[in-house]
Amino acid sequence: MISQGEGNSKRKWSIQDFEIGKPLGKGKFGRVYLAREVKSKYMVALKIIFKEQVEKYRIQHQLRREMEIQTSLRHPNILRLYGWFHDSERIFLILEYAYGGELYNQLRKHGHFTEEQAATYIASLTTALAYCHEKHVIHRDIKPENLLLDHEVTVLAWQVTMLT
Repeated sequence: MISQGEGNSKRKWSIQDFEIGKPLGKGKFGRVYLAREVKSKYMVALKIIFKEQVEKYRIQHQLRREMEIQTSLRHPNILRLYGWFHDSERIFLILEYAYGGELYNQLRKHGHFTEEQAATYIASLTTALAYCHEKHVIHRDIKPENLLLDHEVTVLAWQVTMLT
């Protein structure tokens, strides 16, 4: 496991601390890549957000708030935000890697889930939502594309930060 990054950290991160791998996804504000932290060999998802897009859509406050929220949450069904850093053009978020990918892709691949799978996913999401509501956090964009599966493809990992 890697320690917290810039902002509440003991360590200052930079792009040189990571080996960048395959792309995992892209969105309106940036891209997500599989990455390995050089020293520990720990696999993470590195979300790269372009500052130009953040400024264009005036979402600086929203991005900062979502980063603060996700850094503070500690639940087995919520992806961890380990840390962050930036350069002149980009903001890098160091996120827990969800090996199973998006729930949406699994649904498309299989057409439907067994009752047991569906119950597992719903139970995982329910515990994550209950935890968030206890912390006065509301997720406003719950959909299969924002629900990620762990390496066992049984436990749901939920990404709070929606800026992808």
